[in-house]
Amino acid sequence: MDESVSLRPAVDTDLDAIADLVGFVFHDPANEELHALEKAITEVSRSLVADDDGLVVAHATAQTRDMTVPGAIIAAAHVTGVGVAPTHRRRGILTAMMRRQLSEIAAAGREPIAVLWASETKIYPRFGYGLANLRLRFDVMTREVRLTPPGPPSARLRVSAPMAALDDLKRVHESQRAERVGWSSRPEYWWRYLLADPESRRDGATETHAVIADGPDGPIGYALWRVVERWNNHGPNGEVQVREVVAPDPETYAQLWGFLLGIDLTRSASYGMAALDEPLQYMVDEPRRLGIGVGDGLYLRIVDLPAALEARQYATGLDVVVEVTDPLIEANNGRWRLTGGPAKATCTRTEDPPDFACSITELGAVYLGGTSLAGLAAAGRVRQFTGNLPSVAFGWHRQPNPIEGF
Repeated sequence: MDESVSLRPAVDTDLDAIADLVGFVFHDPANEELHALEKAITEVSRSLVADDDGLVVAHATAQTRDMTVPGAIIAAAHVTGVGVAPTHRRRGILTAMMRRQLSEIAAAGREPIAVLWASETKIYPRFGYGLANLRLRFDVMTREVRLTPPGPPSARLRVSAPMAALDDLKRVHESQRAERVGWSSRPEYWWRYLLADPESRRDGATETHAVIADGPDGPIGYALWRVVERWNNHGPNGEVQVREVVAPDPETYAQLWGFLLGIDLTRSASYGMAALDEPLQYMVDEPRRLGIGVGDGLYLRIVDLPAALEARQYATGLDVVVEVTDPLIEANNGRWRLTGGPAKATCTRTEDPPDFACSITELGAVYLGGTSLAGLAAAGRVRQFTGNLPSVAFGWHRQPNPIEGF
């Protein structure tokens, strides 16, 4: 790293400079309202800044949250706000920040994994982050599809301002989180950030609305959406921008989507956080009209290898030796025997010959069950020495589905 620049822990007086920097590098200049929102979610004690003679020229931080992994909920460092001023690129600052952040996460011993969303996907595999899932994007022609729900609707729907229904949203989200791999815990500060709706970030859309599905004992599902008003020579041509759909069963899920696809004066609906196995694909009579695209999803880094591999469950029994290389965290290097199955797993060092070998990046990619170990082997990114490749064991019965950026 350039000798004129030093890395240091952030302090409270850096918050405005951090917000300015992050807004600038992501081309999203912060106003006073956005400054206040960003300050509320920034954990200063976990933030690093690069300082060039009193000027903040780079930043990285992490949020202290949990994430659902196959069969468990574990602590995960939610890395965010990573940026370097354009005047200070190509000086090794990003590398120094990411190395230091990982060493601090490892030293603290609380979080066996770290996760992030990548603005540019070639950056983070250098630091051991693997692409843990793909996501679908829907651009639905709403008048060209018909839902075929699995049964009659049973919930009562009501529309609300999201903040007015905050307790209901929390209850529903928390009731489903343990079963949804890739979902993150939502502390109070994060809910308020998520539902904050500054006009400067709507891009011409309406404010965010919530529709709540009530069962006999209270709320069981919800959806969040906005509408972009458009007209053309044929009349109304609005777009429903779906942010989240959360439901406990197929009937409620279909009921919420039926509501969203039928909003008056709209002709399309978009949704960018769908799972590869999103049920909507299988509930419509014309799937092509969903306008499906595929995008990259969450990146995951294994920080404490034995703790991470023991924390999750596995789809089938396994007894396998893997040889791992990790250029940044020495403790992860070497051969590890992973044994266990759907109930429990153990991971211990061994001198036995390996069944397969990979870098920490590939191990992070398969951790949530969304990337195929066999597929990585077919691409040459996993070296297989025996027939014992636990691709099925590392999978899961549902695809991971992170539904929020951070």
